[in-house]
Order: sequence, then C-alpha cells, then structure tokens
Amino acid sequence: MKLLLATNNAHKAQEIREILSDSYAEISTMREAGIDLEVEEDGSTFSENALKKAVETLAFASGRFDAVLADDSGLCVDALNGAPGVYSARFAEAHNDAANNQKLIALLKDVPDERRTARFCCCVALARAGMDPIIVQGEVEGTILHESRGKNGFGYDPYFYYAPFRKSFAELSSDEKNAVSHRKRALIKLREALDAENRSRL
Repeated sequence: MKLLLATNNAHKAQEIREILSDSYAEISTMREAGIDLEVEEDGSTFSENALKKAVETLAFASGRFDAVLADDSGLCVDALNGAPGVYSARFAEAHNDAANNQKLIALLKDVPDERRTARFCCCVALARAGMDPIIVQGEVEGTILHESRGKNGFGYDPYFYYAPFRKSFAELSSDEKNAVSHRKRALIKLREALDAENRSRL
C-alpha cells in the first residue's frame, strides 16, 4: 500500500511516518513523488479544505498511490466566534505571522482573561482509491496571552498558552509540542480508525 502526503513539510512527514508506517509500506511527500500541485483551500471548514486537497491530489496522482493524506489546521478563538479559523494563515492583510498576531491581539485587547479561551484544530483527511474517505480532527485547548512568550514554534505559538505545561507553545521544546499537538492527536485518531477497519474485516 502506497500513501502520498499532500505536503512537503519534513516534520509533518516524519510524524506521519512514525504513526502510519504499519498501515502503509511506502509513504512519500509530494516532492519525493515528483508531483507539483497546488489545491486552492476555499472551504469554510478545516474538514472541507483537507478533504478537497486529499481528493484532488489523489485524482492528480492518477493511480500511482492507494491513498492521499491531507490536513488543514488553524487557531479558533471563542471570543472571536471561532476566528481566525480556516483563515489563520491569511488573517491579516500581509499574510505573515507578525501581522496575523498583531491583528489577533488588537481584536482581543479588551477581552478579559477568562474569555480568552482558544484551541488549535487540525483536520486530517485520508482519500482512498475505491473506498470511503476517513476524516478526523484533533484539538488542543489553551488561552490567548496578552504578550508573546517564547522563541520556538511559529504562527500563533507565542500567544497560545498551554496550561498543563504552564508555557506558551513557543516555550515548548519540539518534543513537548509534538507530544500534545493537534496534528498528533488527529493522526492518532486516524490510526485508530484504520485499526478499527482492519479488525472489522477479520
């Protein structure tokens, strides 16, 4: 069984391989497979974007792979009615981390601590030739800080406070963050869904 990852992110690829290597004998990134495709993420939810990317990439790969795995993720802030959500990467006009964070903190300027709850969400979609897709979502809960903390990570990490570790995501080591990340939780759910399918066939 051959799995194509709709990404060229080396860290994502490593994490996926660690969790799904028992289910797929061969796992390749787009670059490794020599595939150059950009799917427009124009859905209104993480699941719509992830599924669209997975389905269109599988069709483009034209029978070379048994399945394609895609994901979409972002930050959802309760006081902003779930924003930035699917627009997390392009929340501000400049479409960069500094501008996105500046807009986020400005919008939350007068919001008290108890209402600054938020979560990182990651939806993973597995499109498969001749089979129904699997769509799962992982989340990690936190709150939005008033000021940035830490130099690690990217995106909204410096403002996302994770209470169990008493640190922002940007203060966590790579191992700490990967152990609790929304993507890791989504991938574990996917692995559980695949295992359940296999058991049902016995």
